[in-house]
Amino acid sequence: MKVINLEELNDTDRDVQHGNWRSRRFVLASDKVGFSFHHTVLKAGTDTEMWYANHIEAVFVYEGTGTLVNRDTGEEFPLRPGTMYLLDKHDKHTVKAETDISTACVFNPPVTGREVHDENGVYPLITED
Repeated sequence: MKVINLEELNDTDRDVQHGNWRSRRFVLASDKVGFSFHHTVLKAGTDTEMWYANHIEAVFVYEGTGTLVNRDTGEEFPLRPGTMYLLDKHDKHTVKAETDISTACVFNPPVTGREVHDENGVYPLITED
């Protein structure tokens, strides 16, 4: 059993910060459970383009508001507390954060924590030995 408080992740190698977002990773590939689990905050007033070409991601919004845009279809979906979205087709998407948006995210395959979005918003597929 593993029990972790979010604050315990602050300023560790599991606390990844980028211009538009901060992601604290509770569970990573090294935990060997088949998924990774993150607490991610997207900053108010930002647009973040992402495309998980190598991962499936489920996102649960529990605080904040914004818009999710499917860049392939142009569809827009409101984001608010209680909204879940699943990027099950490696969807190219943009999150437009009106306010800070707090989310809980699950990735499969799990991320290692060393991934960085490339110029297309993609995480490379890095595996644990």
